[in-house]
Amino acid sequence: MSSYRVPAFLSELLHARSPSGYETEAQAVFDHHVKPSADLYAKDALGNRLATLNPKGDPVLMLAGHMDELGLIITYVNANGFIYFDTIGGHDRSIISGRRVIIQTANGPVKGVTGKRAIHLMEESDRKKVPEIHEIWIDIGARSKKEALERIAIGDAATYDHELEMIHGSVGTARAFDNKVGAYIVGETLIRLAKSKRKLAARVVSVATSQEEIGVRGATTAAYAVNPHIALAVDVGHATDHPDCDNRKYGETKLGGGPILCRGANINPKVFARLVAAAKKLKIPYQIEADPRPTGTDARAIQMGRGGVATGLVSIPLRYMHTPSEVVDLEDVERCVQLFVEFALELEKGDYAHW
Repeated sequence: MSSYRVPAFLSELLHARSPSGYETEAQAVFDHHVKPSADLYAKDALGNRLATLNPKGDPVLMLAGHMDELGLIITYVNANGFIYFDTIGGHDRSIISGRRVIIQTANGPVKGVTGKRAIHLMEESDRKKVPEIHEIWIDIGARSKKEALERIAIGDAATYDHELEMIHGSVGTARAFDNKVGAYIVGETLIRLAKSKRKLAARVVSVATSQEEIGVRGATTAAYAVNPHIALAVDVGHATDHPDCDNRKYGETKLGGGPILCRGANINPKVFARLVAAAKKLKIPYQIEADPRPTGTDARAIQMGRGGVATGLVSIPLRYMHTPSEVVDLEDVERCVQLFVEFALELEKGDYAHW
């Protein structure tokens, strides 16, 4: 067993079940841990959480990490009580079946199992196919449609029943490191800035964004509301240090190698340079990835907010993205918090990273 101490804030976020559009449990965790340190605290119509420190500060720095995760949404129950669903976010269909799941209902959690036809009952040609979503169901032990609908409702959301476990040292596995680590980082950064003895020039707005997995929707509205000069988005990125990953295609990043700093069209060059400078000042290891187009993260939406925002993107190296057992080195998460704190404290009045 690993003796690594996981911060309570992060542990509670990872335990919270919050598929896109159903972020209630993660919102409650963020409220509990971040609101006491904020000068201003707000929620909005999309479910974002916006915590502000030093509201009269200049420039305005927005920190964004999304709190939603993948999930399933109940769409139909057949006569025998078997439940059919659609996916929330980008799932790998080959790993959905045979999983324990928890359905969030108005009356509390309901446990179930995803099922499909057993391999013994398949023709040889069927065994080589990945099942379609409509060929998989959830079994909650109901004996009829009526019984099932007494326990669950159409539109309820479900998540895999996989919780945080530490594997070795600071390396852990969890259902939704993507992107509970990001929501933790932006919240924890604000908490530490509130305690810092160094003078903060900037107004810092830490946003736990909603609905990233279905189109960076929360970040889009939050960027408009905050109207920042500078922004840092934090998400997970692919650690490419595992077998069957071609570095010629996907670059070279590794678990435990430090935060991944992105360069490319989505990234303001001055913000990138200042992230590198902050990492060097703190002697924090860091990695660089190159992305030639708008990234698949909240940074994409924030960069294009209003008149444009000087945006940076930092990623936490992660293996096995969008599976029930994602793997992260939590030392990379801590390093990212330290990096964000230093970046915020180094900003000076009137510094908008225009180039």
